[in-house]
Amino acid sequence: MPLLLTILGAISAIGFWIWRARNAADTAHEILDVANDIRAAARRFGFRRNHNRHPVEDIEDPNIAIAGIAVCFLELDDYPTQEEKDAMIRGLQAELGLNVKDAGEIAVLGRWMMTQCNGAQEGIDRMARKLYKLDKAASFTPLMSVLKTILNEAEGPMNSKQQSALEDIQAAFKIS
Repeated sequence: MPLLLTILGAISAIGFWIWRARNAADTAHEILDVANDIRAAARRFGFRRNHNRHPVEDIEDPNIAIAGIAVCFLELDDYPTQEEKDAMIRGLQAELGLNVKDAGEIAVLGRWMMTQCNGAQEGIDRMARKLYKLDKAASFTPLMSVLKTILNEAEGPMNSKQQSALEDIQAAFKIS
């Protein structure tokens, strides 16, 4: 009987370690998939990174900055819902003339830009200034339309972080 328990224990331990290894492999594959999605989106929208500068400084397409600001604005909501995320994609589609797939890809790139800025508030500050440098006030209206689409889907009023973000955007675009 003790021999049988020892054998069952060994089989259980081996099964546990195999299960852990498979989970680790699955997680690694998911991380690689996310990295590939970001790389594909960057390539698709012509984003080239110069490793001597901050990635936001390398943005040449205003649409990337608009998507980045939209993602940051959405993340300032404490718990954005799937409906709000879908509204952001719809807003990007409508204002930037993208299809669903492209809007999703540019949102992935915008999320990566946000992480490179160490958070949503810093991302809005930095990307709004870059967007203004790219084409002055021409992108203000499309940006505000995307943000309005997000707010229309939101449950309740804007929070103080989002209000502060709108003020930062106004300051970056030199609107009083």
